[in-house]
Amino acid sequence: MTGETPGTAGVGESVELAVLERSGFVESRHIGSAVLLDATGAVAARLGSPESPVYPRSCMKPFQALTVLEAGVELDPVQTVLATASHAATARHVEVVESILTRAGLGADALGCPPDWPGDSGARDELVRAHGHKQRVFMNCSGKHAAMLLACVENGWDTASYLDPAHPLQQRIVSTVERETGEPIVHSGVDGCGAPVHAMSLVALAQGIGRIRRATEGPAKQLTDSVLANGWAIDGPGRANSVVIDRLGVVAKLGAEGVMVMATPDGSSVAVKMLDGSLRAASLVALTLLARHGALTAQQVESLVPDLDLAVHGGADVVGTIRTTV
Repeated sequence: MTGETPGTAGVGESVELAVLERSGFVESRHIGSAVLLDATGAVAARLGSPESPVYPRSCMKPFQALTVLEAGVELDPVQTVLATASHAATARHVEVVESILTRAGLGADALGCPPDWPGDSGARDELVRAHGHKQRVFMNCSGKHAAMLLACVENGWDTASYLDPAHPLQQRIVSTVERETGEPIVHSGVDGCGAPVHAMSLVALAQGIGRIRRATEGPAKQLTDSVLANGWAIDGPGRANSVVIDRLGVVAKLGAEGVMVMATPDGSSVAVKMLDGSLRAASLVALTLLARHGALTAQQVESLVPDLDLAVHGGADVVGTIRTTV
């Protein structure tokens, strides 16, 4: 319809991906789309409408971090991961973000992301007990923002306007996204952290993540190697992305509003969009698709299930689970 607001696939174009079952009764259903690409980048499985655009949200961070590295910024392995992280703001995370800002000669007030509480419950409780408050450095995207600022300082670009879509760094990110995904950007907006976010199909998103995973040299390999060696840094101890990385050697990155990407050692990749925006089943759906098509084993996925927070509780008892229907 002419003048219709652009958006991702609708209900009629989506399929059921997972359900929540309580006491033998399906209480909730998650619908959406997904795509699996094999090690050559060819589509091996498609569910729903993976050609429809989505905002990848934080699943775009690997492209943003890759742009920073390609701009000549030298980061150590943990700093590299924080540049692509949705971190939980543990003390270790915050220390790394501050080390990047120190290299840039900037304080936390230069960060363009909004103030937030730590995502890690222990860190948040400690902050509250100390009568602390929200800070920009605690926001889960602060590592990405710090790395962007460092790239600006080292390349002589303005730091005050680093989130402007017309800024040289943001223009480079657009070029990186289009190069790695093989598709032109179809729509752009503003992410929750204030940075530009660019809509793309799930096919394009999976293609880009798979291409980074398959790199054998250069900044893309540096990014992959750093993530695999420091899974804790991309999310947080015991949290889904970190568990998948540490236990399976699979690059995993979540995005807000139900987006998930993963890439296995052989370069196979998967991208998922939960239409309701919930991430609670996204890891399991992505892992299941990888196992169904031989990129992982069923045993590997089953070994991770207890650590993916899928149990449904009734009082003190487990009375059900979240399970895939793909």
